[in-house]
Amino acid sequence: MRTFLWVLLATGCCGLWNNGNGVHGKTPASIENVAHLLPDDLKDYPPTVMVALMVRNKAHILPLFLTYLEQLEYPKKRISLWIRSDHNSDNSIEILTEWLKHVDPLYHSVNKVLNDTQQRHQNESSQFDWPTSRFHHLINMKEEALLYAQQIWADYIFYLDADVLLTEARTLKLLTSYGLPVVAPMLLSEGLYSNFWCGMTPDYYYLRTDMYKEIYNVNQEGIFQVPMIHSAVLINVNYNGSAYLTFDRDNLRQQLNNGLEYAASLGEQCRMYDGPVDDIIVFAISANCSKIPLFISNEVPFGYILQPLDASDTPEQDYKQLQNIKTNIVHDLNQVPVAKEYLAKYEKKQEKDKLGLDHIYMINLERRPERREKMFKLFDALNLDVEYFPAVDGKKLTPEIIQELGINFLPGYEDPYHHRPMTMGEIGCFLSHYHIWQNIVEKQQKEVLVLEDDIRFEPYFRHNAMAVMEQIRNVIDYDLVYFGRKRLKDTVEPWVENTESVVHVSYSYWTLGYVISLKGAEKLLKAKPLENLIPVDEYLPIMFDRHPNKTWSNAFPERDLLAYSAAPLLLYPTHYTGDHGYISDTEDSFLVDSHETDHSPSAAQLKSDPERMFLAEPRFDANPKDLPVPQLETAADIKSHDEF
Repeated sequence: MRTFLWVLLATGCCGLWNNGNGVHGKTPASIENVAHLLPDDLKDYPPTVMVALMVRNKAHILPLFLTYLEQLEYPKKRISLWIRSDHNSDNSIEILTEWLKHVDPLYHSVNKVLNDTQQRHQNESSQFDWPTSRFHHLINMKEEALLYAQQIWADYIFYLDADVLLTEARTLKLLTSYGLPVVAPMLLSEGLYSNFWCGMTPDYYYLRTDMYKEIYNVNQEGIFQVPMIHSAVLINVNYNGSAYLTFDRDNLRQQLNNGLEYAASLGEQCRMYDGPVDDIIVFAISANCSKIPLFISNEVPFGYILQPLDASDTPEQDYKQLQNIKTNIVHDLNQVPVAKEYLAKYEKKQEKDKLGLDHIYMINLERRPERREKMFKLFDALNLDVEYFPAVDGKKLTPEIIQELGINFLPGYEDPYHHRPMTMGEIGCFLSHYHIWQNIVEKQQKEVLVLEDDIRFEPYFRHNAMAVMEQIRNVIDYDLVYFGRKRLKDTVEPWVENTESVVHVSYSYWTLGYVISLKGAEKLLKAKPLENLIPVDEYLPIMFDRHPNKTWSNAFPERDLLAYSAAPLLLYPTHYTGDHGYISDTEDSFLVDSHETDHSPSAAQLKSDPERMFLAEPRFDANPKDLPVPQLETAADIKSHDEF
């Protein structure tokens, strides 16, 4: 019989283990009886992780990618780097070399092969094309990386694509803590693309499922078993089943051949593999047909991923994607980290502009510096040259000031939903826009974009904004073009003839963002709105003669504002009523008077409630060209294009 001897050095004495029952020399009842004897500052080392990086033509994203990689909260002496880069037509290798000069000593080891002798694979039409030769090259490297991880006794291997931005610093800590054989962090993109599938057809095609959106939108939160993961994959090398994992088609077929009867019992996908030479599909099938579960975690927002491009796309398209992701990072996390000086010098720099307009104003209250700072971070990400325009603060308005400004309220006006007069915040909001219109006329600015400070830019904002303005200039005269609004009537909004993304506008709320012409500003001022004041998002529909309240409309005889809207919209609110962080400086403010007014917290609900908001895009019956076309996707279609 074994005995357990514990030497109690801390107390300077020795003694036999007592299991709590007065019996010496027997197995302890539980490990918890021993744990309290261990020093708090002496714990197990974290598992060792080998990070496998395969980089090709990613100079535009590498400074940010490497910045996030460095920021991972994981002991670097427990991380080995395995890096391969070749077939580049940009300076990816130069950036990697410069980065390694500074970080190499920090990591346990670095195994690198950086080869700049060739720029393209055989039969490759562009850097986004995937001929068979490129697949074979990538597959060989992934197999080599897995073998190397086993040889150096790494506990885990983490395959990480260079177009993945791990904004969550705890990513490696969390993934390794799960203790799963294979797991991936769920990544967000500019759309619904991510690094996992929830369904796969028997022919290895992507299968759309309701569960995909549930996971992606975090309607359900946790760790989910899925049939496919890619782009950021952590494999437990110590797990016995990892020996069955492969990226190689021939290896998979050999494995299936050795146990075909067993594999066939797992489903039609586990027949003798007859699918493409594709590392992602082969890896998924090798796991699924060996009963090795693949998991995706959405427990925290781990980061972002760029979508793969078509062979006909250009590097500029990838840069635009990165710009979209940066704006999402600012929206979601408040800022994009500043790269270290030796990486920052490689970041692509572009001069700021005004989107071909005369000017861009951003309205913001002086007492909301956090919004102002965030907006200018967004402008930096979008390369926009914007002027801060201090808003009129409703909190500083008094009846005396209102009288001095010569303001009279529209007789009989009350909020159509809450049956109350205007708030001081709504007055301040109107005056802010009014002063900008005055500024436009005084400076004779022909086209101006007016932005508020609580907006979220849609992907490709720059490109789409310029396209909308080019279309409308070419076909029709205009006074105002909405970039962001809230439709209030479920009516068909006809397309403007000979345009692809401009519609005739119906009754709408919100002034999130709009382009106004000099002529439009003159019309809005000429109507003398301060003599019959109403909220600005009621005034504009009256002026383009789409307001349902004809009594109010009749107070403004010349209702000839030529108004249109981008479709789909280019801007949305950052928050809706009820969202965490929602603040309204217009509706949550003092009323002009207090007679018989509802002061309940719901007073702002209907104007900013997304449940009452119709689709910003025109209804599909207005133009069938926008009906979505269902598509089947293969793994090649979702290939992470930074690989080889």
